Amino acid sequence: MIIGVPKEIKVHEYRVGMVPASVSEAVAHGHTVYVETNAGSGIGFSDQDYIDAGAQILPTAVAVFAESDMIVKVKEPQAVERALLREGQILFTYLHLAPDPEQTHDLINSKAVCIAYETVTDDKGRLPLLAPMSEVAGRMSVQAGAFALEKSRGGRGMLLGGVPGVEPANVVIIGGGVVGANAAQVAVGMRANVVILDRNIDVLRSLDAQFDGKVQCVYSTKDAIEKHVLDADLVIGGVLVAGAAAPKLVTAEMVSKMKPGSAIVDVAIDQGGCVETSHPTTHSEPTYIVDDVVHYCVANMPGAVARTSTFALNNATLPYILKLADKGYKAALQEDKHLLHGLNVYRGQVTCREVSESLNLPYVTPESALAG
Repeated sequence: MIIGVPKEIKVHEYRVGMVPASVSEAVAHGHTVYVETNAGSGIGFSDQDYIDAGAQILPTAVAVFAESDMIVKVKEPQAVERALLREGQILFTYLHLAPDPEQTHDLINSKAVCIAYETVTDDKGRLPLLAPMSEVAGRMSVQAGAFALEKSRGGRGMLLGGVPGVEPANVVIIGGGVVGANAAQVAVGMRANVVILDRNIDVLRSLDAQFDGKVQCVYSTKDAIEKHVLDADLVIGGVLVAGAAAPKLVTAEMVSKMKPGSAIVDVAIDQGGCVETSHPTTHSEPTYIVDDVVHYCVANMPGAVARTSTFALNNATLPYILKLADKGYKAALQEDKHLLHGLNVYRGQVTCREVSESLNLPYVTPESALAG
C-alpha cells in the first residue's frame, strides 16, 4: 500500500502522523511511504531523516494526497485538505465530527474511508488512540490553568500551590477519565487543593485509592458541579462521551457567578466543550475572558508539546497503520471490531451512531456499510 503523510496545517500544529521510525516499520512491511517536505521539521526531523528511513519526499500536500492509498494525519483535515480526498481513499486521523457539520459533510461528499483515532476501542472499552493525547492534554491543562491564573493574563494572580502561610488554589476537575486523572496527578504534585467530579462510582473509588485521599472524589450532579465550580479558582473540563458532542455541564449562569479572575481550561473543546461559554481557540490566542473568567480552550493542546505528543501518538497508532496497510481496509476492519468502531464515514455514509445523532444525519452500521 502507498501511505501518505502530509504536513499538518492547523494553526501552530507541529505534530506529524508518522515519525521516521514508524516509516521504517511500514517500509519493512513492504509498503511505500510518501512524506510531504518539512512534515517533521517542527519536531526536529529533516527530510533526510525520512529518506534514511525509506520514505520518498514529495513537494506538496496535493502530491501526497494524489499518490497515496491511505493518508495518515494527526488533526482533522482542513477544508483545503478535504478537497483533495478521493473516493475509496483511507483517511486515518483524529476527526471529532460531532460538533463539526462542515467537516462531516465534506467527508461524506468525498466518499473516502474515514477512520477516527478517537473512536477506536479496545477489549476493556477504552480508547487506546485517544488515551495518549488525553494524557498529554490532562497534564498540560494544569500548567495552562496556572498560566491563566497569572494576573498579567487576566487571572486572580494565584500560585496553584500557594506558599507557607498562604492557601493553595482550589482546582476542580470535571470528569475522572484519562484527562481528569492526569490533571489531578499534576495538580496534586503542585500542592493545589483538588476535587474530581464523576458519575461513575467505580472511577471515583479508583481515583481515591490512586491518590490516597489527597483528592476529594465527588459524585457528579448538577448541584455538586455548581457548588464546586463556584468555589474553584481553576476548573478543568475533561468530560468525554466517545464520538458524541460533550455535554454542557458548566452553564453560562455558573460562569457568571464564578470568582473574578478564576480560570477554565476546557479540554473537551475538541468535542464542542463541556462549558457553555467555551469556544475553540488557538495557540496564537489561547485565552479570552467572559464574565471576568479566563477561558483557555485550545482545540489542539498537545500540539504545544509536539515532539512528546507525536511519539506518544505514534506508539499507539503504528500497529493500526500496519494492520490497515498489510490487510487492506476491508479485511482489517472486518477482522478487528475495535478498529471498526473507528470507522466514522464510509463512502458517503455516516457509520458512527454518535455522529449521526449529534448532527441529525442518517446512520448506517459499519458492518452493513462494509458488506454493501
